[in-house]
Amino acid sequence: MTWVPVLPEFGLGCDVFAGFVSQQGESLAPIIAQVDKLDKTADDIVGMLSGEGNFLESFPHREKSLVYAGAITSLWYGLAVGLLLAGVIVLALLK
Repeated sequence: MTWVPVLPEFGLGCDVFAGFVSQQGESLAPIIAQVDKLDKTADDIVGMLSGEGNFLESFPHREKSLVYAGAITSLWYGLAVGLLLAGVIVLALLK
């Protein structure tokens, strides 16, 4: 590998072929592997916003699981808020 010194007093250099600035002679392969894993996770989280698609760590054929989970959650929250408002209205009418 060919290195161009960037800050020689700190041992930093630029790998000409990869275009990375790092300490000369150290490999960035573990860091790049972690960044790829985080990139896949970030894409999976963004994919959750649509509610469709398959997730990285899920079983096959569960493409609409977030749609159903969101509908059930919305149903329960709507029921709770509706009952709370109905209770407030009934208490207000009793006085």
